[in-house]
Amino acid sequence: MIWLQANSFKSGFLNFRTTSASISDMAIQYDPEMQFKLTYADPGIIKTEQKTQERGQWSSKVEFLLAVAGQIIGLGNVWRFPYLCYKNGGGVFFIPYVVFLFGCGIPLFLLEISLGQYTSQGSITCWRRICPLFEGMGYGSQVVVLYSSIYYIIILAWAFFYLFSSFSSQLPWASCSNAWNTESCFEFDRLDSFSNLSIPQNATSPVKEFWERRVLNITGSMYELGSVRWELALCLLLAWVICYFCVWNGVKSTGKVVYFTATFPYVMLLVLLVRGLTLPGAIDGIVFYLYPDPTRLADPQVWMDAGTQIFYSYAICIGCLTALGSYNKYNNNCYKDCVYLCMLNSGTSFVAGFAIFSVLGFMAYEQGTDISTVAESGPGLAFIAYPRAVAMMPIPQLWAICFFIMIILLGLDSEFVGLEALMTAITDMYPQFFLMGHRRKFFLLLICIGSFFIGLVMVTEGGLYIFQLFDYYACSGMTLLLFAILQSVCVGWIYGADRLYNNIADMIGYQPLPIAKYCWKYITPVLCSGTFIFSLVKFTPLKFNNTFEYPWWGYAIGWWFTLSSTLMVPLWMIYVLLRSRGSLKERLHVLCTPASDLPLSMTQMAPL
Repeated sequence: MIWLQANSFKSGFLNFRTTSASISDMAIQYDPEMQFKLTYADPGIIKTEQKTQERGQWSSKVEFLLAVAGQIIGLGNVWRFPYLCYKNGGGVFFIPYVVFLFGCGIPLFLLEISLGQYTSQGSITCWRRICPLFEGMGYGSQVVVLYSSIYYIIILAWAFFYLFSSFSSQLPWASCSNAWNTESCFEFDRLDSFSNLSIPQNATSPVKEFWERRVLNITGSMYELGSVRWELALCLLLAWVICYFCVWNGVKSTGKVVYFTATFPYVMLLVLLVRGLTLPGAIDGIVFYLYPDPTRLADPQVWMDAGTQIFYSYAICIGCLTALGSYNKYNNNCYKDCVYLCMLNSGTSFVAGFAIFSVLGFMAYEQGTDISTVAESGPGLAFIAYPRAVAMMPIPQLWAICFFIMIILLGLDSEFVGLEALMTAITDMYPQFFLMGHRRKFFLLLICIGSFFIGLVMVTEGGLYIFQLFDYYACSGMTLLLFAILQSVCVGWIYGADRLYNNIADMIGYQPLPIAKYCWKYITPVLCSGTFIFSLVKFTPLKFNNTFEYPWWGYAIGWWFTLSSTLMVPLWMIYVLLRSRGSLKERLHVLCTPASDLPLSMTQMAPL
């Protein structure tokens, strides 16, 4: 109960600490206007006669947990982790994965959520109050979120197309009797009933032709974008409308939607897992998934894949976790929440591997080929391998509908939570403007409309080329690794790992494991730096299907995606240093000093 008394005692000293801190921190004499600019006082604390809306909080702890789970548990858990596990040595891949999980994933996960909860600010103003010099990380992360939101929702448009196509007497990807099928199309499942049939040379499955010729109708090169696929455009519009209304009322609407979007996918994953394990050849697929190959540990690429998978699947360094944590109550046990959510995320990835490779084993058995020829990752896995498995189930239309609803929900909550994080960051910068009337809703509408029109390029016949540019460069591993290094340095060495550790202890009422402090200061920046350097050395330009090279302007667009977010950090540092006054040492002192009105921890109150 001592820490509870300290919290109540805190308010009595808040004004005193603010006064004394302002005197000590502002010992360097500037005019009042410059002092205001240098200390980056939050515009939201300026009093005004106009009435604004409240920022809001989660209605319950469950809403927060489901929102974070919906954000971090997405399509990457289903179509990326199992493939990486198979490619990088099966069961031994868990060794580098666990190293990066406990060395980078959990520490950064805790760092971001706890900073949001402690400051009650989004990903930009959070860093402004902790260390204004590093505010550029907030801007850079939101550029990444914006890019990701524009291209990630294309996957939902594809899934909606498959969903609507499932409402037919026969699944269109289950047979070769459609107008888009070629002479090479072959229904492999007929081999069981008609053993005298032989597989033609260069045979393709009907599900693959449905994806390439009916859904995408993909052109031969990036130079031929072709016309807009109007069915996909309408599906994209539907996805944006749903996302808008999931976010338009802030956490009040987001917190309610996640009760369904974050839980239903688990039901369908369990159903598909049970069905997959009962298919012939499933055991062979699982053996390929988990069979250990210890020699792969000597390959640095395996360790890089493990590190990048942690960053992708845990949504760290893009500001979403900070935004979600900012709507928590001050005394929420964010430490325990982080551990549980991280275990849930990794556990989901592991279980999804069984569901996927049991199906891939069945496909290899069906086609009489090695599983390495059918194993793939990315959209091809979700829109080729899984639909094939669904078509083999009784009442395939029902299972197809349920499966693609699961895919839509997995992507939908990641999409609208990212939008919520973006709007939180913008609203916290100008609360007096955006929390007035319906301005926040109108601005969100503008973002959705603009993103929709940009996304139309990716639903053309050559849109997959543009989609892969976004996927490869806009949210690149190097950008996230750089942000992770900067976050660790900022918190571990400038703001102070001990200070954040004490802040967390004050919020949760007890001291968490001290290993977190050493991760922020030493382990996380070292692991991230090593992976970042290796990724630079091993970097190769994007090739479509590993064969088609993009034109020079295609690579220029890709590097624009990467640099427009990454360069926000140094450009912001240069900007604020030039705008400040005094010697370089005096400027750095002011720009590395936290806001004076942050909540006091028990350790900080002791001298008072």
